[in-house]
Amino acid sequence: MVAHMRRLTSRFSLFRAARPVRLAAVVLAISCAVQYGSAQDTPLLSGGVGFFTSTNGGNTNYQPLIEPLIAAPIGKHLLIESRATLAETYFPNGNGYDHAHFVALTYLQGDLFLGPHLTVVGGSFLLPFNTYNERLTPIWISNFQDYPLIYSLGNMSTGVGVGGMLRGSAVSTPGYSIDYAGWFSARSANEQFPSQRSAGGRASVYFHRSRVEAGLSYDRRFQITGENYENFYGAHLWWEPANTAFRLRSEFARGHHAQGYWFEADYRTQAFGGLNSWVGRFEPVFRMQQTFRRDTIESDGVPLVNTQRADFGLNYNLPHNTRILTSYARQFSSAGNMNVWETGIVYRFLFPTWKGKSK
Repeated sequence: MVAHMRRLTSRFSLFRAARPVRLAAVVLAISCAVQYGSAQDTPLLSGGVGFFTSTNGGNTNYQPLIEPLIAAPIGKHLLIESRATLAETYFPNGNGYDHAHFVALTYLQGDLFLGPHLTVVGGSFLLPFNTYNERLTPIWISNFQDYPLIYSLGNMSTGVGVGGMLRGSAVSTPGYSIDYAGWFSARSANEQFPSQRSAGGRASVYFHRSRVEAGLSYDRRFQITGENYENFYGAHLWWEPANTAFRLRSEFARGHHAQGYWFEADYRTQAFGGLNSWVGRFEPVFRMQQTFRRDTIESDGVPLVNTQRADFGLNYNLPHNTRILTSYARQFSSAGNMNVWETGIVYRFLFPTWKGKSK
């Protein structure tokens, strides 16, 4: 498939037969539960609307996409949150264009806050392996349309688990803080909530003064063909220096069949009138990534040959939470080199679902 479709298929299963009414019913049920609950907080409807294009080998593909997100508090200790994806993809078929539509929930979870150091999560949740899956997959946050080549490692094909998770801050001091997340997922064949039987966790430390975060991840998949289980190891490093608009993010992941890394940097200058000046709104971005095969028995979603790829992008941050994304990627491998040109525009929306109560 083309590059921009790969960002969806690698994230979660896409279903041609998905029923939009199911998604509407889930959102309606959440809204009703909150509206007639005892909560004083107003649920928020957020998300992004985007239009993306990708050109590879002279073929251009088009994809309008909506990712709505709802966060619905019920009282002081419970939060229901969910995100969905609605996409329509148009791609050349030799005699014109064909299209496919996809509707699916990304996750649907409940968060029970039991104290400053413990939150219990239940339902269908994003797997906390490394950082990309939880933090950078929304279209209004990511700098590139495509996910990293190693994204599937540790994310159990779907990127979600169905079960429970414990997470929170283990230690918090003026100089640093340590947070943790541990989870278990059961096997689910439900088309809206697919998952594999697996378990894992992540621990990370954040240094407040230097604004550096480093962490380690470990996942174990129990549901595979054959006699042996599969282990995944990950590490991440983020750096966002204070008083600058520079960000550096990186990850390493290792599975039974492949391993690799990626790092990404973006920067906005404040030298010509600040970030909201017409110059300060420009955001050059760069990402380098490599994958290495350990065997060719199974792909794990990673290319079946050693691959190197460099992505160069120039984004523009318009007012009112709108971004224009442009990028060029050059990929090298023994299977053949290729160029990928991508453009897109994304609008971030955020508003309450209804008028909140006055206090």
